[in-house]
Amino acid sequence: MYGKAFAPEYQGALTTLSVNSSLTDVLAAGTEQLRAAERAGKPGEAARSGLAVAEAHRRLGRVEDADRAWKASYRAARRAGDVAAMAWALWSGGTLARQRGAFRLARRLLQLAADLGERGGDIVVRGYSLAGLAETGRIQGDYEAVGRLHEQLLAEARRRGEARHTVWALEGIAQMHRNTGDYDTAYALFEESAEIAARADDRRGHAWALRGLADVVSVRDGDTGRALELLSEAETTCRAMRLSSALAYNHKMRGNVLYRAGRYAEARALYEQALAEFREMSEPRGEALSRLGLAKSLARLGRDRAETAAELSELAGTLERIGLQHSREMVARAYDELGIPDAGLVEARPAAEVAR
Repeated sequence: MYGKAFAPEYQGALTTLSVNSSLTDVLAAGTEQLRAAERAGKPGEAARSGLAVAEAHRRLGRVEDADRAWKASYRAARRAGDVAAMAWALWSGGTLARQRGAFRLARRLLQLAADLGERGGDIVVRGYSLAGLAETGRIQGDYEAVGRLHEQLLAEARRRGEARHTVWALEGIAQMHRNTGDYDTAYALFEESAEIAARADDRRGHAWALRGLADVVSVRDGDTGRALELLSEAETTCRAMRLSSALAYNHKMRGNVLYRAGRYAEARALYEQALAEFREMSEPRGEALSRLGLAKSLARLGRDRAETAAELSELAGTLERIGLQHSREMVARAYDELGIPDAGLVEARPAAEVAR
């Protein structure tokens, strides 16, 4: 039903690269082709090669380099009059903006990318851009607005037999079910996405699916050992492919699993590690979520209650500024869990934990 996963963002002379190519290899090959295209005065090829350079930098957590690269790719595509390449560059820029927590900019760039993709007749970049819009809304907790879009994109991906996008859509839908407490459905969808990714040799998608399964196994079943095994398997892939952001989120999830198991000192160490990784790549959402886990772990280890309350209050403001709609619920739940007065925050409801 599904073919082997491919990476449409590796274009021009780089189409031979695999979806599983090491990001350092992608960066080296992309940079070489980009320089060759610039020397030859071929802006279209420069745009396509520059897209791979931008994506490699982004996934390696080098956000400033990624920002320069996608903009250069867009300028080259515009000089070449290549509308589809312009759309791909905007998609990369929008994805980077979401990674950096600039959700308004992300939506604007991704919508422009979708529009240009349609105008340029490239259904793949249009689909990727709409998927980016859906993921942006999901991360912000706006499930009602993006749930139908996720389902629509899943149906389109299944119809085309496109494994990588099917896996992405399944994982997004699974995360929404997990965050709203429907753990059985979430587990089934993460399991399906892991199976499809494995058959299609999509190692990145498989690693994210394993992370989702670990989360559900931990929160639903209390099976700490199995959850940690799944995360270790995913981490091996993240390290092999140099997936810096995915690796940091893996470490944060390992902290979550250990925290739920009452292993607070170990959880603290993992949250500290994830926090340093997110700070290095300037990813504010992951940084704030790691800080929240760290604050809870330190509180369990005897930190002064007033200090904990002050940090939770600051985190509430930080999360809200980032644009996470459910941030007040997340922090209110932490106040309640730790038995600290909630300082006027809304009454806690089951909080959605942002996935990636």
